[in-house]
Amino acid sequence: MGRVLVTGAAGFIGAHLCQALLARGETVLGLDNFNAYYDPALKQARLAALTGQAPAEQFQMARLDLADHEAVLALLRANPDIDRVAHLGAQAGVRWSLEAPFAYTASNVTGHLSVLEAVRRAEGRIRHVVYASTSSVYGSRTDGAFRETDRVDRPASLYAATKLADEVMSSAYADLFGLSLTGLRFFTVYGPWGRPDMAYWLFTEAMLAGRPIQLFNEGRMLRDFTYVDDIVQGVMAALDNPAPGGGHRLYNIGNNRPEQLLDLVAILEELLGVQATRVLKPMQPGDVPATFADISAMRQDFGWAPTTDLRTGLTRFVTWWRAYFGDGPGKA
Repeated sequence: MGRVLVTGAAGFIGAHLCQALLARGETVLGLDNFNAYYDPALKQARLAALTGQAPAEQFQMARLDLADHEAVLALLRANPDIDRVAHLGAQAGVRWSLEAPFAYTASNVTGHLSVLEAVRRAEGRIRHVVYASTSSVYGSRTDGAFRETDRVDRPASLYAATKLADEVMSSAYADLFGLSLTGLRFFTVYGPWGRPDMAYWLFTEAMLAGRPIQLFNEGRMLRDFTYVDDIVQGVMAALDNPAPGGGHRLYNIGNNRPEQLLDLVAILEELLGVQATRVLKPMQPGDVPATFADISAMRQDFGWAPTTDLRTGLTRFVTWWRAYFGDGPGKA
């Protein structure tokens, strides 16, 4: 068995995926640029947990920027044992794309193309690439479950537009060069070691600090909150099962059970023992009122379904938070 390249390995989902791959005996090469979108100390702490888990011959880490296509090409040439790629590295966050648009085209468009081109030039030794897309490609909708066959030509943010571009480029590369590529549209992933720009993290931090929380769209938001361990199991199931004969596929990967944002707040209040002070705000540009994954394709093709309900997942997150930060607000 060859080695797995995981891009975004110091990120939230990437670090959890590396941990799961190592636990089943895989050899992993991680890649990350440790950018400062949020405190790099959190990324370093995730990496420290990984390197403490595995011997050096099983897990190695490369620090480089995906937008540096020559460096990505060189990395694949220098590691001929890589036979699968889990491409999770990207500039995340809908709202920041309004402020720093070129960061998104560099990481998500040029960076994705760097991976595709490096895999193409590997001359057939990369058996499968699984990459992260997003539920944001579906745009602003409230009309029920999102299906992979639905229209995605009106993304509500630049972030979503860049991830949609990744899907289109992947389809072209699969057709042109016979690559096996699978895109996973993630739906609101949460859990321990999470991202500090996500609502559940921001609410926890604010509530413990005695600050009010901001509820956009006056809290009338539905999110298909998906626990990170469930996501990782789906990524691994997809990675293990390339399409027969190659080609490009797309799947929703979500909890298939939208939750009210206000219900998330109520659970956090109970777990933290703190009453939240709510500030109701209008909808933010680029945001969407609801996400809802139809996961029938993931279930049919990979036998995958989520198993973690929101209360259980948030309980695990709060337990991690207290172990990492103590009883006070976070510093990330």
